[in-house]
Amino acid sequence: MTARPDPAAPLDLDNASTAIARVLAGSLRVLAFPSASHVYNPLTYMWSAHRIYLQRHGGQAGRILLVGMNPGPWGMTQTGVPFGAVSRARDWLRIEQPLGGPLPDQHEKYPITGFACPRSEGSGDRFWGWAQRRFGSPNRFFQDIFVWNYCPLLFLRHNRNLVPEQLHKAEREPLFGICDAALSAVIHALRPRVVVGIGRFAHGRAQAIVGDTVPTAYLLHPSPANPTANRGWADMADQTLAPWL
Repeated sequence: MTARPDPAAPLDLDNASTAIARVLAGSLRVLAFPSASHVYNPLTYMWSAHRIYLQRHGGQAGRILLVGMNPGPWGMTQTGVPFGAVSRARDWLRIEQPLGGPLPDQHEKYPITGFACPRSEGSGDRFWGWAQRRFGSPNRFFQDIFVWNYCPLLFLRHNRNLVPEQLHKAEREPLFGICDAALSAVIHALRPRVVVGIGRFAHGRAQAIVGDTVPTAYLLHPSPANPTANRGWADMADQTLAPWL
């Protein structure tokens, strides 16, 4: 039997998802977002952690592709890992890298401190907590599932989080064009058995991109701000993914 690679060991060569993320990060630099007072792009200042995540887990075809919306302020914004609550990214996924530069202009209530961030991302803690309980190890989880965020940018409007749908139309359209192209490229490269949108927004974007060429499914977002998600989200995730596991 062929030994599986150590999930904590970065690969020597970049895979397709890494190349797509590089292009995505570069393409987004040319956009402006007057609707937001602050915009954070963790694919720049936390690229080292994001690249490790992609190198280890982004190269295998034929899995379930889970698609999130965009980073939360205490998750991927800090760690560069989708849904990446600090403790889960560091202690379970075994990814921890220092901040790189340059850092964006920061809101005083949402500082970027990387893996030193003392706050926990509720959605990420619930998501990766479910993954750990359900699959046991990252290696086992990523045999069947890969996670990609549709948009890697965090938008803030003064003292609150701004979701991509809340941007003005003139800002949304070029953003969605770039993010659609990246997700389409990931789907083409990884040939998933199903694309599962985490939340209505991600599900809608996935459906628009794949049409009837790839099965799609909807999974409730794990945010603690959603009362329904607080009533057995792990069971919902199990039930949604069961036909493809």
